[in-house]
Amino acid sequence: MSRAMIPSQQKLAEKLTILNDRGLGMLTRIYNIKKMLGNPENKPTFLSDKSLENAIKNVLRKFPQYDMKSNQLNSINSMKAEIVKGLSLYYYTFVDILDFKDHVVDLLTTIDACQVYMDITLNFDITKNYLDLVTTYVSIMILVSKVEDRKAVLSLFNVAHEFLHGKGDPSYPRLGQLVIDYDPPMKKMAEEFVPHSRFLKPAILSLHKIYPKRNLPASQMRSLQILSLLSEPLKMSSVPTTDTIQCDYLSLDTMERWLIFGLMLCYQHLSEAQVWDMWKIALQSGYIIQLCRDEVLHIHSYVVSFFDSLKGHNINHKRVTEVKELQQHALSNSPATHREMRKFLRSTLRELTLIFTEQPGLLGPKALYVVQALSMTRDEVNWLLRHVLNPPSKRHNIKISQEDFYDRQLPELLFYTEELKGLIKKYNQVIQRYYVQYLCGYDAVYLNQLIQNLSMCPEDESVILSSFYSGISSLTVKQVEENEIFDFRGLRLDWFRLQAYTSLSKAALVLKDHQDLAIHMNTINFHTKMVDYLDELLIETGDLSIYCFYTNLFEHQFKQCMEFPAQHRYSIIFPMICAHFMNATHDLCPEERHSIGTTSVQYAHWFLREMSEEINQVITAICEEQCMLSYKLLPKHSAATILNTVQRKKNKDKKKTIQEPEKPGQESIRKNRENFTRMDKLHMALTELCYAINYCNVIQVWEHGFVPREFFLQQLEARFNKALVGMMMYNPETNEIAKPSELLNGVRAYMNVLQSIENYVHVDMARVFNNVLPQQTQPTDSTGEKTITANYTNWYLEVLLRRVTCNVGQIVFSPSQKAFVSITHTEGQLFSAEEFADLTELRALAELIGPYGVKYMGERLVLNIASQVDELKKLVINNKELLSQLRTSFDKPDVMRELSKKLQKPLKSTSTSHKNAPSDVDIVLMRMTIIGVLLAFRSLIQEALHDVLDDHVPFLMSSIRDIHHYVPNTKDAMVVNELASSAGLACDIDPTLCNALRTLKSEHAEDEYNLACLLMVFVAVSIPKLARMDSSVFKASLEGHQNNSHCLAKAINALAGAMFTIYGPGDVEERLKEFLALASSSLLRLGQEHDKDTIKNRESVYLLLDQIVQESPFLTMDLLESCFPYALLRNAYHSVYKASAAD
Repeated sequence: MSRAMIPSQQKLAEKLTILNDRGLGMLTRIYNIKKMLGNPENKPTFLSDKSLENAIKNVLRKFPQYDMKSNQLNSINSMKAEIVKGLSLYYYTFVDILDFKDHVVDLLTTIDACQVYMDITLNFDITKNYLDLVTTYVSIMILVSKVEDRKAVLSLFNVAHEFLHGKGDPSYPRLGQLVIDYDPPMKKMAEEFVPHSRFLKPAILSLHKIYPKRNLPASQMRSLQILSLLSEPLKMSSVPTTDTIQCDYLSLDTMERWLIFGLMLCYQHLSEAQVWDMWKIALQSGYIIQLCRDEVLHIHSYVVSFFDSLKGHNINHKRVTEVKELQQHALSNSPATHREMRKFLRSTLRELTLIFTEQPGLLGPKALYVVQALSMTRDEVNWLLRHVLNPPSKRHNIKISQEDFYDRQLPELLFYTEELKGLIKKYNQVIQRYYVQYLCGYDAVYLNQLIQNLSMCPEDESVILSSFYSGISSLTVKQVEENEIFDFRGLRLDWFRLQAYTSLSKAALVLKDHQDLAIHMNTINFHTKMVDYLDELLIETGDLSIYCFYTNLFEHQFKQCMEFPAQHRYSIIFPMICAHFMNATHDLCPEERHSIGTTSVQYAHWFLREMSEEINQVITAICEEQCMLSYKLLPKHSAATILNTVQRKKNKDKKKTIQEPEKPGQESIRKNRENFTRMDKLHMALTELCYAINYCNVIQVWEHGFVPREFFLQQLEARFNKALVGMMMYNPETNEIAKPSELLNGVRAYMNVLQSIENYVHVDMARVFNNVLPQQTQPTDSTGEKTITANYTNWYLEVLLRRVTCNVGQIVFSPSQKAFVSITHTEGQLFSAEEFADLTELRALAELIGPYGVKYMGERLVLNIASQVDELKKLVINNKELLSQLRTSFDKPDVMRELSKKLQKPLKSTSTSHKNAPSDVDIVLMRMTIIGVLLAFRSLIQEALHDVLDDHVPFLMSSIRDIHHYVPNTKDAMVVNELASSAGLACDIDPTLCNALRTLKSEHAEDEYNLACLLMVFVAVSIPKLARMDSSVFKASLEGHQNNSHCLAKAINALAGAMFTIYGPGDVEERLKEFLALASSSLLRLGQEHDKDTIKNRESVYLLLDQIVQESPFLTMDLLESCFPYALLRNAYHSVYKASAAD
């Protein structure tokens, strides 16, 4: 004998909660299966395998029946294990759906048996959950019917299962019948719901009290001042009066799905006035309805096909015609209606944001307005997304304006929703404090009165109501102040249970007879959510995870936002929305968490990168403008103004007018503020974009934290790095390059603009400079690209100094002007040497590349010197015997003369000898001059560095000078010399040159000292040869020889100091004395020569001895006097200066 059903023991609340959650999981799983089977790339390979093609046709022919003995199924047998493994996820999802369907049918039958009264305004939770369950069930069955290859998947799996286990899966017969019965699904479900319609219809009808009020056009909402805080200033701090508080923020989309799917199941009642009104409004609101995520239905067509299938079941042709008319109305009017709604919401949310930001205390009483606004906005965004990507069929002949869909100001609306949510989270304690006081100070008191007024209350219900009262009456503000964690989930679930108990037909306490209690308990339910359920409520009403499934549209809206300057400040909303994506996941479908999470991270990264790129483009444009303005202020541009003044004076009496050149600063003069210049537009764009990037510190997406300002800084550093090199305008093909002073001027202008960025974004621009500028002092930056240091080093060594050394007599090093000076200008010469190699330009270069860059440039220079020394050593080795004899014969003039002649013989060549062929002496002089020129340039750049450092770090420089001056000449002196050299100080012995010479690989390592001595002898006896050269003439104006032979002084002293320090016992002074004796002896012989060619520039060469002594820290004038009469030097100076004056 069956036991009687006890309604109070059916646990309707628990079952509805669990089944709704499970239904969402099933909906997510069948959605994913549909997507995978609909995509050839993701579809299981078995379904497109040629070898299984006949087998699949065989099992589908009489689905769900098939003949296991058929030979065509043998191909399945050969791969049965793989098929079972590959299709099990799909198959068992269908099994789970069948199981879910059984539970739904069972629960609906139980609800019918219990005769539960449904009214959304009274028993909100049970009615909402009931309607949600029906809608989810319908959506699942429709999606199942839309899955491609569902029959093939089920039958293939079952055949493989039977081959593998000897029997088919027990669920297969019912699954096969389910697929057949529910294709199409609505007709079968409508038949199923005939007994349930007695309770479904009242639940839907209860929406009549709220749905028409919620689905108002924007114009009516404006006139009714809906969501306006300013419409009634006196009531601004009062709680909104409403009897349907939980219905007020209920999703309109959700209600429309309830109505459309519910009334399709109860189509017999469409003739009733209230039902028809809601059916009409719902079908006029849009023409696309959401099933799951981006899976949608063209609802009017679907309803028409459903009604067509019911012909003869109380559905006449009139109903189909009405639906088609409603479709025409929706196609014609709904896009514009929703466009206006978005405009209304945009202005309303802006007002709410401004007021709540200014007065966050209002968030307490007006929290309902926030969740209402979020819910309405979310519905509008959902409506827009599904309608944009699902245009109506062309057969309707209705032109839909694209402006209604491609809303350029949508980012602003989305931004305000996120800002409102941010305010709620920021001031959550304000809201908690308010509602804790409200619950214990008013709600508990009024609830107690209502409980006392109950005429008859059973014990169970009385216990639950008493627990409600005790739960909220004991709350205190102190709990909020102490950050106590509240949890009212039990209270809300008990209220859900109480609704189920009191909504039964034979309940002892009937809820519909105590409407005040129901309304007040619904209000308490909402108030408790304001205390402990705030984050979840924000997700419920403001979740935009739908964008995860409309990524193309998401990208398009972002690009549209970046193209529209007025929306730039709201662009940050796009990466913020990526944080919502994980809300779309469900526990019953864990496998999609990773793909959705990855998508969210990738899009957040892409949006922030694009935003940073856009800001940097604006900054670059501003920097270019500022660099151009700064360039106009360079001294060289004053020439035009001076010339114009001179010409005006000359043409004073003439009537001819001379056009005056535009002066710098002219661009700042404007007649009125309405003239919007390019710079104004750029600064406006910069302000808006920086507002976006500065809006939030961190965006949490999945398990990642994105810092927008860091994205911006990384992009800025990379762009600044490239800009610095770009401003050099270096062209390796034509060897053109910017002057260092002009580049420095541009860099300072660029840095001034970047410094001003701190006014827009909370960033440390000094960090950018410290990260980027030091990279430019190295040969390559962090990305491996060439830097300012590398390019300038290359240009000075390979272009300027090569031209100095190769084109003898064109460019001269001038010690007096501290510059390399071009004395002849040839055709095709791109630059004058003094424009790049004077002390002013080199100071600018030192500013740009710093001590590290100068050190690198010095090392490159010295490597060239080392290679020249290597070649000189080879010459010394070739003439070793002669040089050894010369070294010991400096006091024997005749022997010296004979040996010198032998040394000056031209090199032997395979070709016919030529009288102008260079001798070893010529080559030694040439290479020593090259070394001297390189050292002269090095001394200039070192002096420039010293001046720059003296200006920047005077105290540090004074300390370095002191250490350098007072440290004794010991082994540690070389370390101090390296420190001093790095700071630009001149050292007696160049440490960089020593290091370079030390690294030279020599075949005569044991004889290096002797070779060094003989090299000095070679140079000493070669100097007289200079007197023969026309280019050896001394230019008094430059204080140098035309062929740069005066640079020999630097070469001789530097090489002697370096070589005798590293190769010998450090006897630099003795070796230089020996050199001076040999050189003076050789030069004194010139006085006995009578050949005019030999003594052509004798006086100019005499001066070289004086210059060697002046340059040397080891030689003195007394020593020179002992070797070479000073009278000869005095006469030589007189002669060359007189000749220069005559020229």
